[in-house]
Amino acid sequence: MVSMLNMEKKWVFPLVITSLICTILVVTCFNMGLVSSVHKINSIFSIFPAHISMNQRKPGYAESKIDTGPLPPPSVPPLPRFAYLVSGSKGDLEKLWRTLHALYHPRNQYVVHLDLEAPAVERVTLASRIANHTVFSKVGNVYMITKANMVTYRGPTMVANTLHACAIHLNRSKNWDWFINLSASDYPLVTQDDLIDAFSDLNRNLNFIEHTSQLGWKADKRAMPLIIDPGLYMSTKSDIFWTSQRRALPTAFKLFTGSAWTVLSHSFVEFCVWGWDNLPRTLLMYYTNFLSSPEGYFQTVVCNVPEFAKTVVNHDLHYISWDTPPKQHPHILTLNDMDKMIRSNAAFARKFSQDDPVLDKIDKDLLGREKGSFTPGAWCSGEPKCLKVGDMNKIKPGPGAQRVRQLIAKLSTKAILGRDQCK
Repeated sequence: MVSMLNMEKKWVFPLVITSLICTILVVTCFNMGLVSSVHKINSIFSIFPAHISMNQRKPGYAESKIDTGPLPPPSVPPLPRFAYLVSGSKGDLEKLWRTLHALYHPRNQYVVHLDLEAPAVERVTLASRIANHTVFSKVGNVYMITKANMVTYRGPTMVANTLHACAIHLNRSKNWDWFINLSASDYPLVTQDDLIDAFSDLNRNLNFIEHTSQLGWKADKRAMPLIIDPGLYMSTKSDIFWTSQRRALPTAFKLFTGSAWTVLSHSFVEFCVWGWDNLPRTLLMYYTNFLSSPEGYFQTVVCNVPEFAKTVVNHDLHYISWDTPPKQHPHILTLNDMDKMIRSNAAFARKFSQDDPVLDKIDKDLLGREKGSFTPGAWCSGEPKCLKVGDMNKIKPGPGAQRVRQLIAKLSTKAILGRDQCK
């Protein structure tokens, strides 16, 4: 009992001292104005009354205003950018120049090429025009391949030229989302503001490649014959020629065929050019002896790689009028095709003759473009219009954007459902 009393006494003194210190601190707080009234002390405890949960706040308090305010808008991806190849041959200088102006937007990147069949004076003229152009020289997004390639449409040299342009774009800028290859005989049916808007909500990994594994007559007439493209080793242009032997269809991979005109994602272009998997190189060598290899190379690469096969949309975004069965070249489009082009909702069309009246009609009705000038967009500034570059991050889409959106929505639905995709 005595020991217990001694222990209690030992605790009394510390308890008294602690109580005195607490009292002094409270009084000091009142005197310093840190706590001015009992009401304020009570209010501290009344912030979370018993009938309000910890996730609720009483109206009138800062916490309530912060938590119940509108959520910040979700982050919006930047507007897409396109990397173009516009290529031509002998006599295509003016066609290429007109197509380039119709396609131009300062956000995009452009590689232009006149092949070795084009006279040197045409290539020099094109280079001079680009170097001395007010907008091109200031923005610096138009690049000409001055060391021209020999290109045979039905041979592998066209594939090599396309991959060359891809490599140039990868080397010059990482800031683009899709690669689009066009010829001087192509023409846009929508403005670049329209196209940028239509692609702004899309998955940036999508590839627009018309394709099928149903080779039909092409198995016997294109896949089995062995051809030689003189453009690989000659400095003058001549047609391909056939060897006497034929080969069987491959079993190491599945062949696909389709359109030579494509819209390729940045990631797929990197895969084809850098080739961390050996398939792109293997197929490039296989297609060296394949008739009309531009209509099969990218199709066969993309559909034989599971990672990319699921990204394919089965369309080339072109309006092209073919014979049945298709011949080597499509019909030349005229004013009679205008309504069909618009109803197709396509972004591009081919094939056009130089300065055909239908191009003037497209300029006037679809692009709002005046002769010799750019297709106007929200970026245009100065007088005359588009003489200077304004805000390149602003767009002003028109009816063309809605047309392309309708086409892409229809195609994307099929792709998401796995229909008409690498089959």
